[in-house]
Amino acid sequence: MNSSEKKMLEILHQGKEEYGVLATKAEFEAEGTRTDELLRLLEIANKANVGLALKVGGCEAIRDMLEARQFGVRYIIAPMVETPYALTKYIAAKDKVYSTEEQEDVSFLFNLETITAFNNLEAMLEIAAAKPGCNGVVFGRVDFSGSIGAGRNGIESENVTKAVEVASKACRDRGLDFIVGGAVSIDALANLQRIKAIHLDRFETRKVIFSGSALDSPDLAKALRQAVHFELLWLLNKREYYGLMHREDQTRIQMLEDRWKVLNSD
Repeated sequence: MNSSEKKMLEILHQGKEEYGVLATKAEFEAEGTRTDELLRLLEIANKANVGLALKVGGCEAIRDMLEARQFGVRYIIAPMVETPYALTKYIAAKDKVYSTEEQEDVSFLFNLETITAFNNLEAMLEIAAAKPGCNGVVFGRVDFSGSIGAGRNGIESENVTKAVEVASKACRDRGLDFIVGGAVSIDALANLQRIKAIHLDRFETRKVIFSGSALDSPDLAKALRQAVHFELLWLLNKREYYGLMHREDQTRIQMLEDRWKVLNSD
């Protein structure tokens, strides 16, 4: 492990011990995480003794789920599941990849992130709560806010928070996990406390997932700063990794270019 990865490990380890950190997170979807990047993150998560959450590429991303199964991913999240039919496709896909026994060690979640999905909430949660079903919902506030025309500045608005509260109660009543994501920072704490008063299992930043009980920590502001630091280190480490790959052949390229100029001039 390099120095950045060691610092990331330290942040996760401290987060688990002191701040209620449960997992780190990668995305095959919007983030476009590559397999080699996922393996680096997985090593850090394993050494810190936390889980790994993976947002797959869609409701029926079989290949993504096969990789998640191979690597021992703890949480699988399907994005843009907007209709009951899309949810049945997701459930069928996870049942195709994972045996019943294997599913005991994984939480299968879907993103509720558009007004279309919200309008279909009751029907979708009935499917999720039935057998074979899935474990719960991640409310993606950034995309939801965009889908109702409020933009990123509307994430902490009353309209968005009330929608989250409706989804939280509906999940609580059906025994489903409920997780909140989307621009989680110090500014979100008052609204997260409102949601926690109803039902909140976890909340997540872009790269770090916290237990809902972490909201009771007096050091939560520090924990969120550490989550930002973790993401920054991840991006810096990623840049250095691909920069090294870019540079490793530079000498050979220069030699061949010089040789080609000589040969071409002849």
